[in-house]
Amino acid sequence: MQISVPLVNGMLADEYGKYAPAADMLADHPIKSFPIKITGAPANTKTFAIVFIDYDSTPVCGFTWIHWLAANIPAMLTDIPANASRELADKFVQGNNSNAGSLVNGNPLITSGYVGPQPPDKTHDYTLMVFALDDTLPLKNKYWLNDFIHAAKGHILAKAQINLPSRA
Repeated sequence: MQISVPLVNGMLADEYGKYAPAADMLADHPIKSFPIKITGAPANTKTFAIVFIDYDSTPVCGFTWIHWLAANIPAMLTDIPANASRELADKFVQGNNSNAGSLVNGNPLITSGYVGPQPPDKTHDYTLMVFALDDTLPLKNKYWLNDFIHAAKGHILAKAQINLPSRA
């Protein structure tokens, strides 16, 4: 299985991160998710799941920042369009991002679904993982990453991963 995201000059397009236009910001956070193309998924794939995280945030805030969790994306949706986190929110479930954690005073409007990169110090490499799963997982909106990890055990048919740089 392979995944691809269009890049601009080798970087995630500004519209999906800290330089997003005002119309795509909420509570000072970018909320327009980027498009993802999935190819070569196993034939028996029932759903996809997305994990989008920033390991480069660890020296800045002390932990890996979760930007987007989504699960139970129908297998027929192999071209996930831009802004799917908002416009297709009724088609799959979305988990809590790091704004929901008790260590962060996050606005409740942005604690679930996509919140884009906002690297404060330098260009960060954001890790996008897409999982092909053999079933629909027993997850509800606002699940946590650990909930996904436990629910996905024994159901992962394939995993694809790419790094998406975003500028400071």
